[in-house]
Amino acid sequence: MDINNESSQEIIEVDVPLLADKDLLPQVERNLIQEAISQTFQSTANLANLLPTGSVLAFQLLAPIFSNEGKCDAVTRPLTAGLIALCGLSCILLNFTDSFKDQKGNLCYGFATFSGFWIIDGSGTLPPEMAAKYKLKFIDFAHAFMSALVFTAITLFDQNVVNCFYPEPSTGTQELLESLPVGIGVICSMLFVAFPTKRHGIGFPVSDS
Repeated sequence: MDINNESSQEIIEVDVPLLADKDLLPQVERNLIQEAISQTFQSTANLANLLPTGSVLAFQLLAPIFSNEGKCDAVTRPLTAGLIALCGLSCILLNFTDSFKDQKGNLCYGFATFSGFWIIDGSGTLPPEMAAKYKLKFIDFAHAFMSALVFTAITLFDQNVVNCFYPEPSTGTQELLESLPVGIGVICSMLFVAFPTKRHGIGFPVSDS
């Protein structure tokens, strides 16, 4: 019994200072502008969710390997540039993909075209009136352009890539590398929210319909 009492007293002695420390934390009060800025930065941190998951995941996994953890030479630097170009092109092209479910509930992917919708596996064709809903629109090109910018911001956040191409950046270059991704993130996050897309292409969330 004494051992239990001593252990419970020790737990109380350890827990009380932690609770006291929480009480000492200041309560931050924000106005509407500060709250909006905070929400913008939170959405900027989740910008990768607006890109095809496969392309981003491939880049994040292969960038340290291709760049030799930022220690590039004459061989690894072109490999890293090729990886960035390939993943960036993938992010752009996948914005023109879409999906639908057939009568059996099978998910079918395809590319939106100016004339309708091209199913990738060639398993069938959509009726003209339904295919017209999947035609390319201006918003598709806008989202593709913004996806390219967002992927650029993600690459600039990757220290392996930065150290590969800018091992010893100047003061101005360092400031640009730090501010440019944030600026791209803030602007693109607002544009993505203001002009959403209804497409559910390859690597993007799939709708229930």
